[in-house]
Amino acid sequence: MAQKGQIGVTTENIFPVIKQFLYSDHEIFLRELVANAVDATQKMKALAASGDCKEELGDLKVRIELDEKAKTLKVIDEGIGMTEEEVDKYINQIAFSSAGEFLEKYKDQIQNIIGHFGLGFYSAFMVAKKVTIETLSWKEGAKAVKWSCDGSPAYELEEIEKPERGTVITLYLDDDSKEYAEKARIEGLLQKYCKFMPVPIVFGKEQEWKDGKYVDTDKDKVINDTEPLWTKAPSELKDEEYLGFYRKLYPMNEEPLFWIHLNVDYPFNLTGILYFPKLKDRVAVERNKISLYCNQMFVTDHVDNIVPDFMTLLHGVIDSPDIPLNVSRSYLQSDAAVKKISTYITKKVADRLEGIFKEERQQLEEKWDNLKLFIEYGMLSDEKFCERALKFALLKNTDGKYFSFDEYKSAVEGNQTDKDKKLVYLYATKAEDQYAFIQAAKDKGYDVLLMDCELDAHYVNLLEQKLTDTRFARVDSDAVENLIPKEDKIKPEMKEDERYDLENLFKAVLPAGNDYFVTGDNLGAEAAPVLITQNEFMRRYREMSALGGGMNFYGSMPESYNIVVNMENPLIAKIWASKLSDVAPQAELPAEAPSDASEEEKTKAREAREAVRKAHRSDVEAFAAGNDLLHQIVDLALLSNGMLKGRALAEFVARSQKLLQ
Repeated sequence: MAQKGQIGVTTENIFPVIKQFLYSDHEIFLRELVANAVDATQKMKALAASGDCKEELGDLKVRIELDEKAKTLKVIDEGIGMTEEEVDKYINQIAFSSAGEFLEKYKDQIQNIIGHFGLGFYSAFMVAKKVTIETLSWKEGAKAVKWSCDGSPAYELEEIEKPERGTVITLYLDDDSKEYAEKARIEGLLQKYCKFMPVPIVFGKEQEWKDGKYVDTDKDKVINDTEPLWTKAPSELKDEEYLGFYRKLYPMNEEPLFWIHLNVDYPFNLTGILYFPKLKDRVAVERNKISLYCNQMFVTDHVDNIVPDFMTLLHGVIDSPDIPLNVSRSYLQSDAAVKKISTYITKKVADRLEGIFKEERQQLEEKWDNLKLFIEYGMLSDEKFCERALKFALLKNTDGKYFSFDEYKSAVEGNQTDKDKKLVYLYATKAEDQYAFIQAAKDKGYDVLLMDCELDAHYVNLLEQKLTDTRFARVDSDAVENLIPKEDKIKPEMKEDERYDLENLFKAVLPAGNDYFVTGDNLGAEAAPVLITQNEFMRRYREMSALGGGMNFYGSMPESYNIVVNMENPLIAKIWASKLSDVAPQAELPAEAPSDASEEEKTKAREAREAVRKAHRSDVEAFAAGNDLLHQIVDLALLSNGMLKGRALAEFVARSQKLLQ
């Protein structure tokens, strides 16, 4: 006679809670049920290995059977099964799990018990209106029982005839879960969650092409690889096997740069393989390509709370039973085991990179362009990794030569130390666009680094903090004579009204829409008449703001440029002499209002002084507008900076042809 009763729960109905809150993604019900079946099978192996069970194990597979018409799904195993008492304890009393007790007893015989979940079985009710369990324990004299429940706390438990040891769980799918009655959907879930489980998972039959169509054969279709590469000892594996496994995981990707095989069993359990992908197209960096497994069962491909953020650029697999599952991100971030695992992975990655630096330097240089985004990101976001990376990170100059930080310091400190005893690292971001500035620096015996990574604005800031008495200057941030000042420089002697005229003269012919800071300088008769540069500080912080550096103030400001006028250049001297002869000096300014004057009198005095300035400024601007030589030298400076476009470029070409006639 069937036994009836109430499931031991502390709430009126546990199933709505399971359906809505316990698991956010309904599809994992299949993962949980298959995991339980694998556990039961692994326990059976452990019993046999320990000698507690003498009977033949048989064909230990987990079978998934789907009846699309009846809308039923079965998970069948030949594992340890359950007695009536065990069903009552582990099914009727929700949140108890047999895995913990079993692990303690057979810890020396078994390595792969997945089920630490307690409520895993009840995830079936997320998609099923009714669930039955038919089970026969391995224990001698045990009787088979059937448990059934329709999604309420009420259940039935009765004895049945079942000749085979193990368990059959049958799900009668809900009307709103019809998708799980489709073969393709179930096969997709098995491929996603179970393709590396340690026990063969059978779903359907292998097919062959016959008479113009695919037909089933007699051979079971095993959907998983029970011994994935990360479960094997690194000493047993060849490079081709690692590459083959990568192609299996990411069939559309280029081959990886290299990989790290993780294998630790104390103070936590962790295995896995992490691959360094090529990051040449850094605009399309792929994240979430590390899959987290728990004893070969897929859990998630979002590991951003388990590994440091920069590690999410890597690809591969991490497998650990010590990472808590189905818990909040805040819990993961504070969990001690997770922190230890994260620290270990960071150390292993740093060890691997340092090993390549020391033993395979040429290989590191060949792959550096594909690696530097990852390494810079790591140095910027992880202090411990940064300390390690300072030993193996490389600098590349515009001639394509690579240096460690120590090597580069030794190479340039003799010539690139300024008057304040600071070592100046010159760098370019676009070698072709900044060619003239790079060549000018080389002509003075300086070396120029190429820093064309998206993170370099942040990275040079970091390096200025880490490298003692060092600063970075972009090669186009000033005249080459000013980039590494060796002594205090004598500026041109100019009166205030002359500086005012110089500023208005050049602003009159520069493109609108930007901020310009015009200064006169002595750069030598052979140097260019005009240089257009961007202040290192302002430009760097604008770039950092564009990358989300928390400096939106700088990002919202207009582009600003320094216009350096070489007062020693003959062309500038010619233009300046023409200005002095063609433009009358500014009239004497009216006196300022006395301090005790009324506000009205002060306003009138200011307006009178401004009117004089405005009239003179108009004269200077009119002179500038008609001076082809001034336009030509400014356009040449704009052209060398890639700033001459559209109509202005066409006018420059026409003017050049006119001047050449």
